[in-house]
Amino acid sequence: MRARSVLGSCAIVAAVATAGSLWFSEGLGLVPCELCWYQRILMYPLVVILGVGTLEDRVGTWRTALPVAVLGIGVSASHVWLQLAPSATCGLDGACTAVQWRGLGVFTIPRLSLLAFLLVTIGLGALALADRGIVDPARIGVDR
Repeated sequence: MRARSVLGSCAIVAAVATAGSLWFSEGLGLVPCELCWYQRILMYPLVVILGVGTLEDRVGTWRTALPVAVLGIGVSASHVWLQLAPSATCGLDGACTAVQWRGLGVFTIPRLSLLAFLLVTIGLGALALADRGIVDPARIGVDR
């Protein structure tokens, strides 16, 4: 697998997450809470960063995208925790604790966001390890 494939896969994950967030708000009419907005602020640029990195076949794109994705993990994990501890509050209206949508009985919007950020981070982490020579690129399936 080439580095371009890993970048492309990460870009697709970010694009699906972006489209999903727009579908929840524009299609279903769900109002994003404060933490949802922060997650969007972190996810949306990843589509562009990873998309351009894929088109230009730039392995070093991980340097820009990885910190954004890791920060997204932090925000979405905090949001998941708030939903699991409903006595906690977030923002002025406490809307971050509300579960507005549930898929397959397990997935909530913040959990989907966390999953997307984790997938992107795993892909970019593999690229970072291969690019820095910490791991043999062939071992993790990445060629340059």
